[in-house]
Amino acid sequence: MRKIDALLSEYGESHQTKLNITIHYICVPAIFFSLIGLLASIPVSEAIILAFPEFLQSYVHFGTLVILLGLVYYLSLSKTLFVGMLLFSILVLLGIDVIKVSTSLALWIPMLVIFIVAWIAQFIGHNHEGKKPSFLKDLQFLMIGPAWTMSHLFEGLKIKY
Repeated sequence: MRKIDALLSEYGESHQTKLNITIHYICVPAIFFSLIGLLASIPVSEAIILAFPEFLQSYVHFGTLVILLGLVYYLSLSKTLFVGMLLFSILVLLGIDVIKVSTSLALWIPMLVIFIVAWIAQFIGHNHEGKKPSFLKDLQFLMIGPAWTMSHLFEGLKIKY
């Protein structure tokens, strides 16, 4: 069994009820999005930002760094899941950029609200399921949650990962 299959299977053991699965389909991407947005809110030196071409400068932040490190991890598990996570990550970065320019609120405010609401919903789902979140057993499962969600999308699209 490939490592990714074993990890997804173990993650899936605590995600069996329809309610918990549905909550995770919504909240895992929301948590990913909001976490990257929170990290994008941390100031970066202007000198570092200016070292990049102008069209990339709004994406030079700690959120992008975390995405790049995460993509290396996903690539080690599955090339197909890597591509899916790359495309999703691009959408996340574009969405964060849209929020930054379209609201007068500091970026961290809506991101923190999304983050907190999504985690509350996740714990409601696990309470309903009667099983603890997988990451309490192994922090690696914080990275597997998005891959698990993506794998279900791929299964629905009949894409082998």
